[in-house]
Amino acid sequence: MRLRSALQDIINILGLFAVVIAISASPSIAAGQSPGIPAWLAARVGEGAGQIAQPVLMRARALYMQKLSAGAVRNPCYFAMDATRPNNPSGTGGGRFYIICESERSFRAIAAGHGGGRNLPGMANYANGRECAKNFGNAMDSELTTGGAYVTAEAKTSFKGYYRVSARQDAAFLRTFIQFDGVGETANARQREIGGHAAAALKGVCLRKDPSSPYANPDGYVPFGTLVDYSGGRSNGCTSWSPADIRQILAMVKDDPTTLYIYPAAADVDAVARAVAAGQSPSRAGLYWNASCLRAIGAPRYWPRGVLEPMIAQYKRDHPAPPPRPTPICAGQ
Repeated sequence: MRLRSALQDIINILGLFAVVIAISASPSIAAGQSPGIPAWLAARVGEGAGQIAQPVLMRARALYMQKLSAGAVRNPCYFAMDATRPNNPSGTGGGRFYIICESERSFRAIAAGHGGGRNLPGMANYANGRECAKNFGNAMDSELTTGGAYVTAEAKTSFKGYYRVSARQDAAFLRTFIQFDGVGETANARQREIGGHAAAALKGVCLRKDPSSPYANPDGYVPFGTLVDYSGGRSNGCTSWSPADIRQILAMVKDDPTTLYIYPAAADVDAVARAVAAGQSPSRAGLYWNASCLRAIGAPRYWPRGVLEPMIAQYKRDHPAPPPRPTPICAGQ
């Protein structure tokens, strides 16, 4: 078992640096694209508000350069996310999702939600708090964030219902979902329906009679509810942005895919957890984790799908979901 664990650690570590190795080995990086971080971007590197930690930038940049040189993306911008930082849109955290456009010398840090996880009483509790993520994983139905390499794919817009914007006016809530495609630990992103979307949803939905609506069902009803912005909250494993920020992101990736690197990968989580268990400071061991969140969570944990999926399946068998209830008719209809 120790030999197997050691071999797995080696495989995970090699996977972490695969994109970096690919860049250094490739002679075909586009002209003018230096593997070194330009000075204006280096000024943004750090762990303070509005800054990006160096390991996060290095991996995000290496992934982007690799995909750019391979012709897989042409977008002048790329994304990164540091899921070890706190999610606090109204505070002083300065954001943890990064939009980087080197040709324009543009850098922006915005808020983004992480996967909330779940609590399976009597089996496993891998739920995350609102501000700091402790648990990560790639299991189906786990609702956890999986760190690693992604490329944005198609965007699909869906009608969710109507909501009240003023005493005399309602609006249709249309939410766009940007699909992510991944490799390695993130390879099941499409299967898990992992992507990015606005941190907004309709709550308290009922059906209202409105046969003139283009979204009406065959009986002439449409969903109606209260629009809730949960930018400071958690997601079901996807990356979520504020309704205002997603407009910029959508404009950037529509018909023009780009890369996203989410930190931490599985090996990062395991390495930091081992350091904490040994009483070592991760930073002194050459590892990165946001200090304030590490104090809040104690130690992170990665839940591989081979471990977690059987537990989720067993929990579903032991606790079958009740039959879905029909959406109620709005009062006064």
